[in-house]
Amino acid sequence: MGTTGGGRRVGRPRAAQRPDSGLEPRAELLLAAAELFTTRGYAATSTRAVAERAGMRQASMYHYVSGKEELLAELLESTVTPSLAYARELLADDTVPAEVRLWRLCRTDVELLCAGPHNLGALYLLPEVRTERFAGFHAVRAELKDAYRQLIAATPAGGLLAKSELELRTDLVFGLIEGVILVHRSEPERPARAFADATADAALRITGG
Repeated sequence: MGTTGGGRRVGRPRAAQRPDSGLEPRAELLLAAAELFTTRGYAATSTRAVAERAGMRQASMYHYVSGKEELLAELLESTVTPSLAYARELLADDTVPAEVRLWRLCRTDVELLCAGPHNLGALYLLPEVRTERFAGFHAVRAELKDAYRQLIAATPAGGLLAKSELELRTDLVFGLIEGVILVHRSEPERPARAFADATADAALRITGG
C-alpha cells in the first residue's frame, strides 16, 4: 500500500463504496459473511457476494481468507470461545457453590449465543459443519460441554449420579442451552434477557438442583 502525492493512503480498489466502519478487512469479511450466511444461507452465498458485501473485489478477499469455509469456521468458534473462557474461570473458582456457577454459565452462554445482530448459533445446524474442516470448532465445543459436565458433577445432586446418568444430564443441559438457537431464530426480536434466567433455572432442574 502506498500514498498519493497529498499523503492519502491508497490500497487495493474496493468494489463499492461503503461507510468506513473502522474495521480491518478480515473483520469486514467476517461481518459480511455473518450477515449473508444467516440471511441467505451458507450454500447460497458465494465468495463474490461476501467480498462485495464487505466492499472489496473477490480477488482481494483471498489476501485475507482462503474462502467461505475459513470464514464459517471462525464464525462458529466465535460463538463458543467466550463461553469457554468464562467456564474455565468458573471451574477454577471453588469458593462459589457449583450450582451457582452452573447457573451463571448457563445464563451467560444463552446471552452470548443470542448476542450480536446475527443468529450465528443457527450455523451449528448446517450439514457442512459435520466435516473434518471444522474440527477446531468441535474441539472447543467439546471442551465447553465438558465444563458443563464437571460443574454438574460438582453439585450436590450431580455428585450422586452414576456416570451414565451424569452424561445423560449433561447432554440434556447442553442441548437445552443450544436449543435457544431455535427460539432466537423464530423470535429474533425477543431480548436474550427475557429467557436467559428461565433457561438457567430449567437447567438446574434437569440436574436435580
